[in-house]
Formats: sequence, structure tokens, C-alpha cells
Amino acid sequence: MLLPKGFEVEMYTGTPAGEAVGFSDRIAAALPGFVREPDRRNVEYTTAPIAAYDRLPCALLQPRLQLRNFLPALGNYTVLPGSTLALGGSDRFERSDPGNPYHAYIEQTYGTTVVTASIHINIGIDDPDLLLQACRLLRMEAPLYLALSASSPFLDGKVTRSHSQRWQVFPKTPRRVPLFCDLAHYVSWTEEQLAAGTMQNVRHLWSAVRPNGPARPHDLNRVEIRICDLVGNPFDLLAITAFVEARVWQMLRHPEQFDPLRGVFTPDELIEVSDRNEAAAARDSLDATLIHWQTGENIQAAEWIERQYPDAWLTARSLGFSCFLSPLQSILKSGNAAQQWLEQVRQGATVAEVYRAAIAELERDERELLATICPPVAA
Repeated sequence: MLLPKGFEVEMYTGTPAGEAVGFSDRIAAALPGFVREPDRRNVEYTTAPIAAYDRLPCALLQPRLQLRNFLPALGNYTVLPGSTLALGGSDRFERSDPGNPYHAYIEQTYGTTVVTASIHINIGIDDPDLLLQACRLLRMEAPLYLALSASSPFLDGKVTRSHSQRWQVFPKTPRRVPLFCDLAHYVSWTEEQLAAGTMQNVRHLWSAVRPNGPARPHDLNRVEIRICDLVGNPFDLLAITAFVEARVWQMLRHPEQFDPLRGVFTPDELIEVSDRNEAAAARDSLDATLIHWQTGENIQAAEWIERQYPDAWLTARSLGFSCFLSPLQSILKSGNAAQQWLEQVRQGATVAEVYRAAIAELERDERELLATICPPVAA
């Protein structure tokens, strides 16, 4: 039995020319399953937890088709790729719910550094001790998932110095988050943050990976990976997800071998290593030099992934989902979205030209996939 997997998908809406234009309040009111983000230019939908991989592409694509079918009623608008305001707009915050005090706090505290789009991958695990061990493992390897997904090299019409400008500027909160030893540690730490005001509520834990569940901090049922940039292609996203799930299954089968707390670094050193690795992956993605949590060696992100791939594939094959890993090889060979876009700029295209072509490509590819693999849904 595979682990249940659910996704939180944040996307910008805007014009085919790449201007982000916000309708999240109207979208959330009209389309079931969509919710507002604090800034109205991006909107979020969530997929139900599903274990079988063959059902996940349609679960990811069908809500997006509903969104695409809804937007023409508002004008000539579409869905935008990437995880930052690529062609402009980071100079202002456009509130989706002006009366929401938590949104007011976010705007006043963080400004537009939070106006980003991303994918959150949720993997269901019922046992709290194993869930928190998975959080530790995946947090130390989260830079690999960012490296595979990076899609935000542009901001306000310019090339940034980062493949993931989103994660380079995103305000990770609180500033220092431990690797939780067990449920009691997570509960006590969360209560301390709430009492101190460093977290406004139980959701206000904005780290690369966090525990999640129906009644945090006490009732947990999934690990949530929050570091990934938006991945438009569902099969690329499922390849990253399959890579994660294979790693979790390796941990579940041999927990003593896959716990960072039993490695070469102290708990405080692990925090420093994870922060440094995340910053390096945000800057250089697959080309980043990272510190391996098990050995302490310096290793390129792409090489680390390639080392893990054979065992991940064997684990996935034993559980029947190895075919979903194969797009990783294409990403490693051709680069992630950020690397491909930057290469087009190096070859002479402007940022606007690259981004507008990506908008059209995303819509074309989605409609082709929907027509091929998914049954029709109502507009």
C-alpha cells in the first residue's frame, strides 16, 4: 500500500503578456476547492490525498482546467508559470481579503516577499514518531527537491542572481527551527513560539518541511514539503514526489539508517547545514554545492540526486511506481525550468520573450495532457 499524497498548488493569474492580475477572491467564491492567498494575484487549490500515482495527473490538472475555463469570463486572462512576479508588480501588495487581520499582519511584516507561487507536497504518515523522523530526513534533503523544481529566476522583468528567487527571499519563520526529536518536542516548541509571538498561529511555521495534520501541534498525519517552486508539468512534479516517497519508504524499512540525528552533525549543526544548503540550492539549483548530512562532504546537488536514484528506483519498483521516477533523468539532463529559461536568455532572448513563451507552452501542454489522459470535467 502506497502512502497517500496530496498537493497544495499556488499559481498566479494574469494576461498572456505576463502581467499578474489578481482575481483570487472571485475565483474562490466561484470555484469549489480554490482558496485565497493574502495577495489576490495568486490563488491556491488543494488535491485530495491519493495513494495511486496513475490518478494524480488528473487530480492536478482538472482544477486548473476549471480555472482556465473560468478566467475568460473576466477578460483575456490565463494562468502564469513560475514562482515570482516575473515581469513586474513586486512593488505593491494587493490584498485579497482587506478585513482579514492575519493577512494584514503578513503584509505589514513581510511585504511582497511572500507573494510567491509554489507547490507543497504532502505525504501521509500516521505514526507521529515516524512522521517526525521523515520531517528530519526530508528537511536535510529538501534542497534537492528545490534544485529539481526551481522556476523563479526572474523578478520585475530582470534576471536575478538565483534560480529560485522565491526561496532566496521567502521569510522562513521562525528564523531558527529545530529538527524535532519527537512529538513532545514539537508540541512544546510550538507552544513556546505561540506564547512568544514568533508564530501568530499553528500555520505560521514557514520552513522547508513541517509536520501537518488536522489539529496541530497534537494531531499530525502528514509531512509537508514547502520548499518547491511551482512545477507546471504534472509528470515532472510526480517524479519529484516519487523520489520523495521512495526515500520515505527506505526510512520506514530501515529507520536506524535514515535519521539525521544519528549522523555526523550535532542537532545545532544540522540546522546550520540545512540553512546553508537551502540558500545554495536557491541560488544555483542543480549546480549548487551542498553539504551531505550523512558524511559532511561537499557534493553537487545533481550528483547527490544521481547517487540516490538507483536505490530510489529499486524501492519504487518494489512498490510498483518506478515508471513515475523517469522524468528526473530528463530534468538532470536538460535542466529545471529556471535553467532552461536562463539558457534562452543567454542565447539572446529577452526575459519577457522567454516568460511569454512559457505561458503559452504551459497552456498548450496542459490542454494536450487533459485531452489525452483525463475525462472531461464541467467548466
